[in-house]
Amino acid sequence: MRAEPTVAPVLPRYGESTLADLASSLLASLGVPGEANPLGLPPVARSCLLVVDGLGWELLRDQPAIAPFMSELAVNGAPLTAGFPATTVTSLSSLGTGRPPGQHGMLGYQVAIPGTNKLLNGLRWDNSVDPRTWQPGSTIYERAAAAGVHTYRVAASVLERTGLSVAVMRGTEYRPADSLGALVAQAADALRDCDRGLVTVYHGQLDGTGHTFGASSDAWRFHLGHVDKLAEQLAATLPSGTPLYVTADHGMVDVAPEDRIDVDALSELQQGVAMLGGEPRARHVYTRPGAAADVLATWAEVIGDRAWVLPRDEAIAAGWFGPVNPALAGRIGDVVAAPAGPFAIIASRAERLESSLIGMHGSLTSADQLVPLLRLPSL
Repeated sequence: MRAEPTVAPVLPRYGESTLADLASSLLASLGVPGEANPLGLPPVARSCLLVVDGLGWELLRDQPAIAPFMSELAVNGAPLTAGFPATTVTSLSSLGTGRPPGQHGMLGYQVAIPGTNKLLNGLRWDNSVDPRTWQPGSTIYERAAAAGVHTYRVAASVLERTGLSVAVMRGTEYRPADSLGALVAQAADALRDCDRGLVTVYHGQLDGTGHTFGASSDAWRFHLGHVDKLAEQLAATLPSGTPLYVTADHGMVDVAPEDRIDVDALSELQQGVAMLGGEPRARHVYTRPGAAADVLATWAEVIGDRAWVLPRDEAIAAGWFGPVNPALAGRIGDVVAAPAGPFAIIASRAERLESSLIGMHGSLTSADQLVPLLRLPSL
């Protein structure tokens, strides 16, 4: 009998309080017809959303002295669940489309391109894959424009034309900003330029600091202090009656060297595996024909109670991805593994950079899943 985690996964609350629900609720609050408003956001003419990559609810909760402005907002705030996997590609897609992962199809950091022997890396992309074909559904920006709502995206200039941006954030006016000050100034200008609109501001460097140094490091805490000032300055520039919402795409967990299992060093974990996708805390395991049951049994036995290990159909039935479009199911691994604690499934040779990171994310623990929803003014 295989060992299983003693704790239950933190399942995303699709249709109630996930990042996809925040996106649709923002559109509903701006009067876009046909959009659900499960978060009950009040009607407004303009809104500003700040997305801080890697700012988990539990990480913010533990640093009130470092982030006093956001911590005060958190008193009346609440966490959302990111969605699975709790990773940038998937979460920004949920925010950009207003749909859960199983509907928008951006199902992880690296996923199989069905019918090929290749993985698509959602951050680096592959020029042979058309982003509009890979994710053909409408974005929130396209739906907003159809309703007469102007939208702006304020983020680093290098992100404007990436495959991910085209796939899930097309249809908005881009305002490049390559510093914290520029993020505030560009957002303020955009808000002044529209009578009815949504401005989304994205800051990605807190996540990078956590990956490199760890979310418990001084480097991460110092950076959080800068992010807190960013949120405070952004709030100060808002036109009267314009709410500021602050959220994140995922949390983060520091993983010690001894809490990693290396697929590249264990031949038993390679048997029957055609491709290893996902990332260390959210693995898609694509198997050779007829090998899925054996791979599932081996991975469950070797990993034991350190991760939830399920076949694709069970992960879908358990609600990990939300309702899954059958046409997109082949992007999910035949076996899916999500660490249940501060543990990682690395591939030291195939993924040298990803395997070397200290801070990681992706799984179904509260540290990965819970992200803040802060509001000013508070409701």
